[in-house]
Amino acid sequence: MYNFSDKDKNNDLVEERLKILKKEYHNHEMPVEEVEKMTKTLKQMTDTTSFKKRSMIKCATVAAALVAAMIILPNTSSTVAHAMGQIPVLGKLIEVVTFRDYQYESERHTANIEVPEITVDEVEESEQVNEVLNQTVKDINTEIQDITNEIVAQFETYLEDEQGYQDVMVKSEILATTDDYFTLKLLCYQGAGSGYQWNYYYTIDLTTGERLKLKDLFVEGADYITPISENIKEQMQAQMDADEMVHYWLHDEIEELNFKSITEDTSFYLNERGNIVIGFNEGDVAPMYMGTVEFEIPSDALKNIVSVQ
Repeated sequence: MYNFSDKDKNNDLVEERLKILKKEYHNHEMPVEEVEKMTKTLKQMTDTTSFKKRSMIKCATVAAALVAAMIILPNTSSTVAHAMGQIPVLGKLIEVVTFRDYQYESERHTANIEVPEITVDEVEESEQVNEVLNQTVKDINTEIQDITNEIVAQFETYLEDEQGYQDVMVKSEILATTDDYFTLKLLCYQGAGSGYQWNYYYTIDLTTGERLKLKDLFVEGADYITPISENIKEQMQAQMDADEMVHYWLHDEIEELNFKSITEDTSFYLNERGNIVIGFNEGDVAPMYMGTVEFEIPSDALKNIVSVQ
């Protein structure tokens, strides 16, 4: 804790504290036990049996199947595997296949990068929706491939330069699939002594074919930022009150750190209940040891401003 009674002294302390925190953020520091926990969690997602079980719960009437062609790369190779494994059909329109499976393992370096690709079935009753949906899926697939290509390129640069140790993983998870929308989560992790995870969310409106933006969920002109932000602050405070190990930058003495509000570009998705979930990457609203955090916004907090879906 800092004593802010001496203005000049405080300014120096604040500046020094900000430098430390910025260094922490850019270094993506994370305690060893958190790195191990995160690595274990992501690796568990590759387990075929547990994945089928989760998928069958979501798609009770669809037969679950998972076929994956895994190619282990030679330690000196940059060859990329294009796996034909198909993840179970999701709903009436969407399915996800493994577009690229990049595997590498040596004593000092490990890469486990599975790149998903969304594919779409035609909807006979709406040619216009088909056209929009196909373009949306194409754009999302391109974005995902660009993200993962960059991660692979960075990994191979480290190999060439023989820099330290590294553990890189990319996985995907289907968060929701209904008659009205589909949500995919891309999880990215990089570890080199310490670790850092960040996520991307893709929610598609199946009634229009468009990728949803946060503002699309609300009545035009409605102030949705304030109620969502206030609810997140309430949840942060409740979590901190319940567990002394939980900490968010909410009432920090360094005002610049404190979470004040989301923006229209803040990451979000729709869950199976149809509720909005706001997601933050490591270091966005809390110290790095807190990892990525999510806040489900109850429908009661958004009364009268949510548009009809």
